[in-house]
Formats: sequence, C-alpha cells, structure tokens
Amino acid sequence: MRRGSALALGTVAGYLADARFADPRRGHPVAAFGTAADRLERRIWRDHRGTGALFTTVCVGTVAAGALLADRAAGRSWAGRAALAAAATWTVLGGASLTREARTIGRALQADDLNAARERLPHLCGRDPSSLDEAQIARAVVESVAENTADAVVNALTWGAVAGTPGLLAFRAVNTLDAMVGHRSARHLRFGWASARLDDLAGWPGARLTALLTVAAAPEPRTAWRVWRRDGSAHPSPNAGQAESAFAGALGVRLGGTLTYGEQVEHRPVLGAELRAVTVDDIERACVLSRRVGALALAVTVGARVLGRMGRDGAVPSVSRSSSRPRRLPMSEKNGVRT
Repeated sequence: MRRGSALALGTVAGYLADARFADPRRGHPVAAFGTAADRLERRIWRDHRGTGALFTTVCVGTVAAGALLADRAAGRSWAGRAALAAAATWTVLGGASLTREARTIGRALQADDLNAARERLPHLCGRDPSSLDEAQIARAVVESVAENTADAVVNALTWGAVAGTPGLLAFRAVNTLDAMVGHRSARHLRFGWASARLDDLAGWPGARLTALLTVAAAPEPRTAWRVWRRDGSAHPSPNAGQAESAFAGALGVRLGGTLTYGEQVEHRPVLGAELRAVTVDDIERACVLSRRVGALALAVTVGARVLGRMGRDGAVPSVSRSSSRPRRLPMSEKNGVRT
C-alpha cells in the first residue's frame, strides 16, 4: 500500500507541477532524448523495417531500463518513490504546454494577425500553415488539442497507472519516436514502421479513455457520445479519431476534411458532419475541455492504481490447519491476480 500511495502522490504532484509550470523551455529531458535518438538514427539508418525495429527497441528499451533501475534504486523509500514519480510525471505530461500554444495561436487570430498564427502553428502540429486561412488554422488547433490531450496527458497517466514510473517514461519515448520517424515520408516509410505501430499499440487504451472522459466532461454528453461512436473509427489513425470525434461532438463542431502536411495532401473523413464549422472562439473552449479531461484522467488513473494496490495487499493466502504446508490456491484467490 505504501508503494501505491507514493506513486499516487507523486503522480498528483507531477500533474500539478505541469499545470503550474508547464514544460521547461530549456533542458527538457524529452528534448534530450530526441537529440540522442536523432543521432542514433543518423548513424544506423537503412531503408529497412528490421533496422527501424532495432532503433525503436534500443531507444525505448534504454529509457525503460533506466527508469526501472531508478525505481529499484529508490528501494523502499516512500519519499524517494514519490519524488521519482513526481519528476517522471512532470517530464512526460504536456497538457499545460499544449493549451499554452493553442491559446497563443488563438490570441493571434483574435487580433487578426494571421501571419503570427501561421508562424506559431508548427509549434503545435505538423501541417503546412502557409496557405491556411483563419478558419482552417482554428480547426487545426482544435484537432491538435484533441489528439494531444490523449497523447500528452491521458495516455501517459494510463501507462503510469499500469506500469508505474517505467510505464510513464517508456510511453513518452514511444510517442516521441513516432513523432520523429513514424510519419510516412520517403526516408521513414520503412525505417519508422516499428515506431509507428508501437505507438498505435501503446496509444490504444488511452485514446478510448480520452473519448469516454470527453463524453463525461462535455456540455452535451449525448452529442459527444453519438459522434464518437459513429465517427471515431473513420479516421485513418486507429487512435486519433477517438479523441477528435469525441471533441467534435462535445464542442458541437465539425472536424476533419482536407489536410496538408508539407507536400502531402490528405482527404480525411469529416467528423461530426452535421455540426457547424470551427471558429476562433472554439480554441478556448477546446482548451478548457482538455483541462477537464486531464483532471478526470488523473482521478481515474490514480484511483485505479491505489485501489488495485489495496486489493493486492489485502489478499492473504490461507494455511491449512491440518498441515504445515500451505494449500494450493486457485488462481482467483492468488495474491496479485489482475482482473
């Protein structure tokens, strides 16, 4: 129980640190990981899936192993485990930075400074902003807030609840690699395949939890539920569409459609086709919704972790009175069985 409470307290502290301070502008550990991964990619790159899988294994495995060693080094120190969990949570969460960037673009659009909004958009997403008008930029921001609420907040908290500090850091490593090499460029189509598929797998549970929590936090839950269940699987990404469709229904806006990434043009299905177009004011509404979903995710994941630890600690195997040998327990009674 003490271990579970240390992780819970550390997670809450890390979440509050992110909400208060956001990401450090310099010396961020995720940026350091990205730099190291980029150097490794340049050294070993080959247009081959196997080489890309090796790259992904080395990068994610190194982070997971380092986190596991740090977790073991903390030993039975309650304060040490709590501090480690807080530092890891603050490192991997990006909710405050996400809404900060979105609001910066929103303020530029409200001031009719389209050039400033275009210049800032690449800080939030990978679309080519040069030809986007005000409405298209606003839509891009809302979609990015929705998708990154899942990636930068809910998924990280989910993996922290499942696997503690190693889960938090390993997920962020996976997600970072997907952003670096997981896209369908000529260089990374094969090399980045493993990173992209691993990110799809790791993002699966958090994306669905994000959609459920968005429905719970929505002003109109019925609309959010209807659009999510109908359109969530229409998106080409197995995970991004879950959050984006739920946000579309929750905000009462239409998302999706034609997107431009550099020289690539994608024609994606429309999410919430019967709803109105996105306006600049919807950026702030999306940010508020994102923060609500993040707070709900914190409560759900920390609560699940504490209750799960209490359940495991409370199971005490019985000993037969007629024999000094403990009886063999059925699987349903064994301490530590996950349900």
